[in-house]
Amino acid sequence: MTQYENNEIEQIAAPQNSTAGIGGSQVFDVVVIGGGAAGLAAATSLARFRHHVTVIDAGAPRNAPAHGVHNYLSRDGLPPLELLRIGRDDLREYGAAVIDGAVTAVRKTLDSPALQFTVELADGRALSARRVLVASGLTDELPDVAGIAERWGRDVLHCPYCHGWEVRDHNLAMFVTAAAGLHTVQLWRQLSDRLTVVLAPGVSPSDEQWEQFAARGISVVEGTVSELVVTDDALSGLRLASGHVVDCDALAISTTLNARVDFLAPLGLHPVPFTMGDTVFGSRLETGPMGATDVQGLYAAGNATDPFTQVAASVSAGLLTASAVNVSLIEEDTAAAVSAVSGRTLPAAM
Repeated sequence: MTQYENNEIEQIAAPQNSTAGIGGSQVFDVVVIGGGAAGLAAATSLARFRHHVTVIDAGAPRNAPAHGVHNYLSRDGLPPLELLRIGRDDLREYGAAVIDGAVTAVRKTLDSPALQFTVELADGRALSARRVLVASGLTDELPDVAGIAERWGRDVLHCPYCHGWEVRDHNLAMFVTAAAGLHTVQLWRQLSDRLTVVLAPGVSPSDEQWEQFAARGISVVEGTVSELVVTDDALSGLRLASGHVVDCDALAISTTLNARVDFLAPLGLHPVPFTMGDTVFGSRLETGPMGATDVQGLYAAGNATDPFTQVAASVSAGLLTASAVNVSLIEEDTAAAVSAVSGRTLPAAM
């Protein structure tokens, strides 16, 4: 069972003008890979233009452990899985389908006269599509500390914008394992005047940062966190390798953010480093301003392309990319219609 309490494929009727795909199966206008905020928003927009759309969702959204979605107008505090349930319900109203499953590979169907892809699922099924929109999100690589994974999204947090208000005025600790993590220290300090920064070996703040820490009353401890101290199912401290315990009731960490796009390897698409200046934060799938990739007919949106995007921005990115996909499909259909009437062959749409 997935987290949506439904592991069945939602069946819909193919449109009258649908063509044959693999083994005579129908061809979807668009297969959206990923049923998070970006994917559902994109699929809904495309379905509203009467395209034949399906969403393939592995059922493991990145923000599932969080108590609520924040900074989303009118939905503040709504549990992440409830937001996705509502999104699925909205999508069904426009006749689109959702498949609970994991994609293992996307391949180009080379002998097709149109832009067509084969989308392979872990259970052996394969779908045909004119366009593919990737919204598969990313994976957070957590520090290797006992207890962090179990408390991730509860009292172990990564984003002050997403979860900072909920731990305002708390006794906060921040474990910095790389210099890149130092850029959020002052953000967490804005939310509480009780902040202890634990610097892992090799992390050296600049002279300016040390001055800022002192000016704002930020405590600094150097050492390696070996485990979390939990009391009555609540975080109460960090035990360092030295044995010293840093008291806290919430922990901020930085994660390595890696795009979940391994299934695009057959197309020659691979993630590139996600950087700010000289600092590498993880990986992302490179796209143009409207979500187009280097593979004609394949688009991407959301955290797979921009790891720092929050839920509201992911919805926006999904809608923007869907508009590009929509125009490309309409241009292709228009060209086919003109060709059928005049006998002239027009250039293929992007």
